[in-house]
Amino acid sequence: MAATPPVCDFGWQAIDAVLPGADGKSHSILSQAGPNGLVVAFICNHCPYVKAVISRIVRDANDLKAEGIGFVAINSNDADAYPDDSFDNMKLFARTNGFTFPYLHDGRQTVARAYGAVCTPDFFGLNSELTLQYRGRLDAARRDAGLPGLRRDLFEAMRQIARTGDGPLDQIASIGCSIKWKDAA
Repeated sequence: MAATPPVCDFGWQAIDAVLPGADGKSHSILSQAGPNGLVVAFICNHCPYVKAVISRIVRDANDLKAEGIGFVAINSNDADAYPDDSFDNMKLFARTNGFTFPYLHDGRQTVARAYGAVCTPDFFGLNSELTLQYRGRLDAARRDAGLPGLRRDLFEAMRQIARTGDGPLDQIASIGCSIKWKDAA
């Protein structure tokens, strides 16, 4: 089922955690920040929204490095109920799609809950102070093929954040599959 996250809570202080990565190493989320900020992206392996845009996510993550902005992706879905989102499948997904950034497994879902993540993809754009400045979509194409010249909302917002420390006031929320939460025990 499609879900839409709330609008940006400007100034919210990002939370750190150390999670296992698809590369076999553990990573601190906030240590992935560049000097001008960080994008924390909640994604997964099976979501049709993510699958449709993953090449553009990888492109933007790579292009943001030149702007001094780091990138980290987190999968918080319940892999027991959705085996396509298992840790082993995360490794395959990262390799197949040429990830150049850590892809972390939030198996206990504590990070997704702390961030208030709602869907995949859900992007959190942080400035150099690691406060939230962007909570919007990747681009207008969403699940469609991106046409040449398509405005890259996340990329442009993060470039603004790198230059000014502040995100754009007008942001359009991402949309995607709801996070697959584990049943409360």
